[in-house]
Parts: sequence; C-alpha cells; structure tokens
Amino acid sequence: MTQIEPILKWAGGKRWLCSRFPQLFETEYERYVEPFLGGAAAFFALQPKLALLSDLNSELIATYRAICTEPNEVYSKLRVHQSKHLEYEDYYYKIRSSNPVTPASCAAKFIYLNRTCFNGLYRVNLRGEFNVPKGTKDSVILRTDDFERVSSALDRATLINADFEDVLDQCVAGDFAFIDPPYTAKHNANGFLKYNEKIFSWEDQRRLAACVRRFKARGGKALITNAAHQSVIELYQDVGDISQVSRASVIASETKRRGNIEELVVTVGYRAEVDPS
Repeated sequence: MTQIEPILKWAGGKRWLCSRFPQLFETEYERYVEPFLGGAAAFFALQPKLALLSDLNSELIATYRAICTEPNEVYSKLRVHQSKHLEYEDYYYKIRSSNPVTPASCAAKFIYLNRTCFNGLYRVNLRGEFNVPKGTKDSVILRTDDFERVSSALDRATLINADFEDVLDQCVAGDFAFIDPPYTAKHNANGFLKYNEKIFSWEDQRRLAACVRRFKARGGKALITNAAHQSVIELYQDVGDISQVSRASVIASETKRRGNIEELVVTVGYRAEVDPS
C-alpha cells in the first residue's frame, strides 16, 4: 500500500508514530475512528476501508470535506495562492484577513495559511480569527501533493465537527479509535503543554479517560497517545497497557532547544509489543 502524504502539517502530528511503531496499529477492526483528526497522518498511513473522523475545529473539517468533494478545484485555487504569494510581499496577510465564500476557496485559504504560517501552528484570537504570523516557507504547492488520492481516501470516511465525547460515545465493539488529544498534564511546567491547557483542560483529560472506559466496556479497542507524565499515567493505569516511546521535538523555535521527548501510549482492548528505543 503506497503511503498518502498528509495535506496539512499539524503540531503534534503522528506520522513518526506510524512509521516507527506500526505494530501499535496492528489489530483487527471494522471501523477506524479518530476524534482528534488534526493533520490526519495516522488515517492516511492506515487508509482504512471505513472511518469516522472528527475534530472540534470546524474550518479543518470543512477543508477535508472540500478536498473530498472538489479536489481539483481546491488544488487549482492553491496554485493561484502559490503564484501570488511569491509575487506580493503582503499577500499572506491579505489572505489571512479575507473571507472567501465557496467551500473550495475556504479550503484553499486554510491550506495556504497552514503551509506558509509560522511553524504550521493553528491559533485564533478571542474573536475566533486566525492570527499566526507569516513564516519563512514559501512552498504552497508541494511535490508530494496528491489531492485526488486524498479525496479518494476521505470518500470512505464520515467527517463530522464534534466534541470527542459525542464521537466516542457512539462507538461500539468492532471500532478501533486512535485518540491523540492535545497534550496537557496536571502541574506540568512545559510551555507547550501550558499553551494546550487553554484549548484542552485537565478536566477535558479526565472526561476523555472516562469516555475511554465506557468505550472499553462496550468492547471497543483504542490506541491513546499523551504526555508522559505521572498524572496522565494515573488516569489510564487501570484502562489499558501503558508504554513510553521517544520522539524528536520539532516545536521549539531554536534548534538547540530541541531534543528527545518521551510520550505515553496506551493500548486498550488489545496488546502490542513496544520497544521504546
């Protein structure tokens, strides 16, 4: 199976997990479920025949829906952004403040900003407006782009804009959920975790763990990733098999501040052997 490259880059994306620890995803299931979709790296790596994909970010889900139904139109509009981005210095900020109307135009704007903003971050102000400054990358069209294959993969999925609890509470035996929430941990001083606390609180983490318990009781399977912190371990210690894996950090703005970070993985309803190295 030829890999499909994600269209979007997303902070905390799990492309590395799929490539380094594929055994974590090796279990039988009828439907793949992902309630924190983001860049959808795991979905595109696995290419399941049936999927339920969700995210609380309505613009993100609208973008995937547009790619699913109008891949060529979205790509065409993205090519226009590429041309004008290179031609006009202030083009990024002009598009950032624009309000396109059609689904394809909205999707092209979302992808354009994602590829040219600082570090691929998604952040909005109190008015809900995207406010990430322009980054250093000028590549709007990528050689790995294959909008038609992405569209074909998404056509096998149901895309919804919903809270994770609404998604997981409708899952049953035969479903496999990959659960990759924003990382927050109780009493943690990590700056990135503090940023996530604003969008996904510790109470949300507790609510998520309760959802997983209910899903497990119905016979479901799940793979959960989270911060390797004692408070998170305590949330899941009686739910599934807990392991730790390491990854290279690419979030810090200065290269010298980047290093290896330990992350937690929890398998629920099945077993997977994990070599953390």
